[in-house]
Order: sequence, then structure tokens, then C-alpha cells
Amino acid sequence: MFTLDETNRPTLSAGGQIEQIGLSPKLVARDADGTVLLRRDWENNTSLDHAALLKELFDWGVDHLGDREVIAIGHRVVHGGTRFAAPCLIDAEVLHALDDLCSLAPLHQPHNLAGIRAVNAIAPDLPQIACFDTAFHHDRAAVATRFAIPRALHEQGIRRYGFHGLSYEYIARRLREIDPAMAEGRVIVAHLGNGASLCGIREGRSVDTTMGFTALDGLMMGTRSGAIDPGVILHFQTALGMSAAEVEDLLYKRSGLLGVSGISSDMRALAASNAVEAEEAIELFAWRAAREAGGLMSSLEGLDGLVFTAGIGENNAGIRTRICQRLAWTGLVLDEAANIRGEAIISAPESAVTVRIIRTDEERMIALHTIRVLG
Repeated sequence: MFTLDETNRPTLSAGGQIEQIGLSPKLVARDADGTVLLRRDWENNTSLDHAALLKELFDWGVDHLGDREVIAIGHRVVHGGTRFAAPCLIDAEVLHALDDLCSLAPLHQPHNLAGIRAVNAIAPDLPQIACFDTAFHHDRAAVATRFAIPRALHEQGIRRYGFHGLSYEYIARRLREIDPAMAEGRVIVAHLGNGASLCGIREGRSVDTTMGFTALDGLMMGTRSGAIDPGVILHFQTALGMSAAEVEDLLYKRSGLLGVSGISSDMRALAASNAVEAEEAIELFAWRAAREAGGLMSSLEGLDGLVFTAGIGENNAGIRTRICQRLAWTGLVLDEAANIRGEAIISAPESAVTVRIIRTDEERMIALHTIRVLG
């Protein structure tokens, strides 16, 4: 929740999240300093849906704002397809078009749209703005968007889109503020969390990224496989007799760190484990990230900077070390002490590549877009 100052700049008033919808919902809200303002648990209550939970949150938000007015709600929408290249006001026609994209982001898009519909029921006259994770990548060169499939299928929208765009857009914006020279150069941003991807950015614009048609592609993730030989999927179906739904469940929910380790999808749990399988999962995660970074360097035609962001990227010094060690051939020299302390710059002075840690803020990016669309 953001409020506007006298210059219309958004200031964080409260933030939080609703988790485990449909199971045992939990709602937590904190102020800008991290102080808990609201905590509610509904244990073993599967009947509370998006609408009921958002009504709780909306009512609390209105009360929290006091004499200030709610002017709009901005939503992160994972997939904008080929049509939505910028944030837009949501109406019935836009919502219908976004429904048609649910099959491209089955873990995220239906939940995004459920939130929009819930707000429609609560406050039907309140403007809602859709902000797309695909939009930042929309104007890449055509060669970066194609699969080697028949042209007619590409023209139907089967192409590489890229995701985590709100995070990458925020990092590019923040780099312009704190390091303009690096922002104008060739930068790889490593958005490493339960969902993970890399993006090659030059002069603040997306050049190439590891995710493609869906958010399943690219890096190994918490429960997602990342890039996989298409022949493996055919084998699952033809030799093992798996249905499309079973393959989807396997690749989205039972693979990645969880699948390789057999222990957890949480990097913190794996780092605390002595199991060989946990180490194998961690090493594969770092290996895949470094390998994909090498590919992005080709797209960028070099590398000036590397930025770590998101939960793992911002907080896990060990993962940062593993990835940077595999990129030492670029002239990257890590300052291990600075890395362990989590400083803003973790590369050594003599490093040919500047390495930064920047905390992402997708919510602020959504707030900025919402203000712009409202005019």
C-alpha cells in the first residue's frame, strides 16, 4: 500500500501478503519499518477464497488510511501475451483477453485474475491497473523472441516472452539512480528466488532473458525444472504413459530444487542440510545460473555489470560465491568479505565486472505504473 506525497511520488505505507489461500490462509501486514500492523490466521479454512480474503484486507486498508482515499489498485499480471506491451486500465474486454492467457502461466495468471475480480466485487467503481511481467521484454529484437518452429505458429503467439519484467524494470531504474555508468552498459540481472531467471540489459533495455514462452523455462527454480530437452517430455508421455496434466504437475510443482534434493524447495533449508542430495541441488542451481549467464554475455556482446536480486540473490552469499567463481573467466573478481556482509558492491576494485546487490521492489514499480496510467 502506497500513499502519494505532495509531488505525487509513492511512499510505502504498509506491505504484506496473503498466503495459503484455499488451505490455511494467513494475512500479515507491516509498516515501512517492518512493524507488524495486522496478523490474522484462518487455520484449516479452505472455504475462504480470494474475494473473502481481499475484503478483509480492503476493509483494513481503508481503516488504516484514515482520511486518505483509495484512488486505484495496481495488479501484477504475469502474462500479457503479444498484445499488452504496457500497463493498462482493466475493463471487461481486457479481463477477457487476459483469461485467454491463463494456459501460458497456469501457476500465476488465474490467481492474478481472481484478485482483480475480487476487487471488482468489493469496489466496482475503483480503477484497477494491470502491470505485466512480460512488458519489459516486449521490444527485444525479433531474433530473441523466436523458436525454430513453423512461422504460422510463431504468428499465433508461440514465442519467447520473458518474465520477472517488473523486477528487471525496477533494477534498471534503480541503477540509473545509483550508478549511471553501469546502467548504460551491459548488465546481467540475476533474479534468484523461488522463481528464478536472468536478464541481459543494455542501456536499460531488455536484450535477452532466460524465460521464454512460459515461466517454466530457463533456470532451475524452487519446484520448476527450468529448460529441459523437449524429448524428455515426449518420453514422459509416450514411454511412461503420463498425461499432459501429470507432466505439467511434475515440471511445475515437483522438480527444481525440490525434485533434485528430495528435501525442500527452500534454498535456506538445503543450505542447512548435510545431505548429499541437498548439495547436488545447490550446485546444479549455481551451475545452471552461470551457464545461462554465459549465453546472455553472447547476446550482450560482453559484460560490464552483474546484479543479484530477489530472495536468494539478495540474501544467499554462498550462491553468489558459486556463481561468481564460475564467471571468473570474465575478469570478475569477488570481494568475499563484502559478499558475506551483503554490501552494495561485492566485486573487488580490480574486477573487470562490477557486481552489485540491489533489493528489488516490484510493488513500487506497480505503484509508479498505476500513477502514470491514471494520469
